[in-house]
Amino acid sequence: MVEEASLRVVRCGGSELNFRRAVFSADSKYIFCVSGDFIKVYSTATEECVHILHGHSDLVTGIQLNPNNHLQLYSCSFDGTIKLWDYIDGILIKTFIVGHKLHALFTVAHTEDSVFVTINKEKPDTFQLVSVKLPKSSSQEIKAKEISFVLDYINQSPKCIAFGNKGEYVAAVRDFYLSVYFFKKKTTSRFTLSSSRNKKHAKNNFTCVACHPKEDCVASGHKDGKIRLWRNFDDDKKYTYTCLHWHHDMVMDLAFSVTEGTSLLSGGRESVLVEWRNATEKNKEFLPRLGATIEHISVSPAGDLFCTSHSDNKIVVIHRNLEASAVIQGLVKDRNIFTGLMIDPRTRALVLNGKPGHLQFYSLQSDKQLYNLDIVQQEYINDTNLIQIELTKAAFGCQGHWLATVEQWQEKETELELQMKLWAYNKKTQGFILNTKVSMPHEDHITALCFCNAEKSENPTLVTASKDGHFKVWILTDDSDIYKKAVGWTCDFVGSYHKYQATNCCFSEDGSLLAVSFEEIVTIWDSETWELKCTFCQRAGKIRHLCFGRLTCSKYLLGATENDILCCWNLLSCTLEWSTKLNVSVMGPDPNSENIAAISQSSVGSDLFVFKPSEPRPVYIQKNISREEVHWGVFIPRDVPESFTSEAYQWLNRSQFYFLTKSQSLLTFSAKSPEEKLTPTSKQLLAEESLPTTPFYFILGKHRQQQDEKLNDALGNELVQLPLTENIPAISELLHTPAHVLPSASFLCSMFINSLLLSKESKSAEEIPDDVDMEEEKESEDSDEENDFTEKVQDTDSIDLGEDIMHQLSKSEEKELRKLRKVDYSWITAL
Repeated sequence: MVEEASLRVVRCGGSELNFRRAVFSADSKYIFCVSGDFIKVYSTATEECVHILHGHSDLVTGIQLNPNNHLQLYSCSFDGTIKLWDYIDGILIKTFIVGHKLHALFTVAHTEDSVFVTINKEKPDTFQLVSVKLPKSSSQEIKAKEISFVLDYINQSPKCIAFGNKGEYVAAVRDFYLSVYFFKKKTTSRFTLSSSRNKKHAKNNFTCVACHPKEDCVASGHKDGKIRLWRNFDDDKKYTYTCLHWHHDMVMDLAFSVTEGTSLLSGGRESVLVEWRNATEKNKEFLPRLGATIEHISVSPAGDLFCTSHSDNKIVVIHRNLEASAVIQGLVKDRNIFTGLMIDPRTRALVLNGKPGHLQFYSLQSDKQLYNLDIVQQEYINDTNLIQIELTKAAFGCQGHWLATVEQWQEKETELELQMKLWAYNKKTQGFILNTKVSMPHEDHITALCFCNAEKSENPTLVTASKDGHFKVWILTDDSDIYKKAVGWTCDFVGSYHKYQATNCCFSEDGSLLAVSFEEIVTIWDSETWELKCTFCQRAGKIRHLCFGRLTCSKYLLGATENDILCCWNLLSCTLEWSTKLNVSVMGPDPNSENIAAISQSSVGSDLFVFKPSEPRPVYIQKNISREEVHWGVFIPRDVPESFTSEAYQWLNRSQFYFLTKSQSLLTFSAKSPEEKLTPTSKQLLAEESLPTTPFYFILGKHRQQQDEKLNDALGNELVQLPLTENIPAISELLHTPAHVLPSASFLCSMFINSLLLSKESKSAEEIPDDVDMEEEKESEDSDEENDFTEKVQDTDSIDLGEDIMHQLSKSEEKELRKLRKVDYSWITAL
């Protein structure tokens, strides 16, 4: 049973990996990146997520390695706290409560007990760089009240602040100003570029800054694509700068190589990483075709790896010789999610718009992109003035065997180009292959498309609705092939209703009826003869959403209108069952139950209503699930059903509801308490999970709780009992305690060996005395007791102890085993 707790809206993954610069560990084995409220730890070799550090209650805005302990990591958040982590074990060490909203975090090696953060105090657009002293204390939470002002009027982005020459000075840029603060002198130098509106100085704005690790040199990036190298900036009059220029658009980020600072890395919208050797114009190297705009550049402390964060929510790990070695891909945040949220019936992956012209398949279980499907199949050209081909509609059919997509291109109102493509799933390639391409399937924009997903349907059927006033039925037929082996899609029927625009379409659960909305009117069609059966008209505005009920509520049809009316029609009596005033922006049925989720918009935020069409009272209501507008929502069937007993939460037992907001945050509902989520690490049993399949694995292998109970019941009165290692405190402590806080191996040896030995007191009441055993062995080797012993050993072997550990014993081996069990091993404890 699941412990009942109030439902909370939580981020379920898909958060931005490119929000801040990624940070490397000291040995370059791990890379850290902020991801919503969490910090993710990835392996640079395998691209796998090793740990997720939970603890912050708001957006994480900065991470830095502890300069005094390379196994620890600092993080700051909008929740006003700075947290110190042991990232190897995923353990939260300390929490420093600052009290201000923290926008960025910086650490310097020579300041042992201080960090630098960016805060805003009075005006929302005025930011300050301050130093926060971290007090030393044994308690878990400490208030850090000692704050020292450093710089005023700075940019909130951490790309616009950099510490140089081992922390002797800090450089900050904003608009047309460069400010350099010297810690020893406690003076500030400010340099200004021309901000006149003529063409020559039109784009002088500073965009980013980086400092040389050993020399007094500051590199600044600008909106016009230039890079300026500033020197002698300790004197306001004698300062100089030189220009490097390759980027045709703004410079997004800069970074010096850490060890010697001989190389300067730059990136921008060209998706090209540029390495300037010795900071000269002539000596530069390129890594092109990185796929998307470079947002951030990071360098590992060892200097052997670089990484770039991209606008498509991707991190690319790059070797020193400018070769990409790993790609960590998150959920791609497209400009517009035209296709909505869909579920791939095969993989249960979330499917939506990805890179321009692509569909992305995203695993919600592993929070990882599975793959991209190129729909448009044209090279993408990054130009703001160029009108791109947009992927506007998509739908899965026939349990994932077919995929339909619609793409459009429109430069002027009269110049509309449409293409509908139907993709067949290929089992050999484990992907979709283009089967049919239809040019201009309609004369105007396609507003909806849906498959008939009834289990008993023989021929796959697709319906498209359009603003041209028609809906078309497409069926799968034998293609023009003499061998009749090829299949293709063709139009079978065209329907209309008084030249109204067709806005929505959907099939009933059994596929016998098709509902098509024509502006304010809903029409019901027979899917076999395509005859018009009946119409519903409430004159409550154009139909915005349309869906049939499921299971016991399959006789109901629901429609949401633009005039904020939700209607429910009874298809048996052809009457309006009920209607209510509700501004529905998202509506979706649960495929595994009768429940339907509707999200309404209000002036305060978005509200969730879960209801059954047959009942007037909603099953569940939650106000203010999001402050911003919710654009899409979908039910995803659970792999393992939950067991909520509360009537209000039973709608989450079989399926999970996910929704996407205007800012493309992917959210869901969780009944887990915050304390349950704040375990020391989500991967605390990482070592136990990754044990190789060896004899040692079977000795220390994991046993599920249910298997333990069965084993204990079965062995309660048996002659031979083996101790369960996971219930032994010594082994449990040894596996779950971080290595650097364990006592020495010599101290643990005796305890560990003792715990593996069989206890003398483990004899059962039915065990035969030793002297009787010896006499019976001499009399007969085939005694009933020995046969019984063999049967019992075989029984224990069948209870999931591993086939490699126990095997059927011969009679001579049974004798030896009995003798060995009588030997006293207590002498080992003295070692």
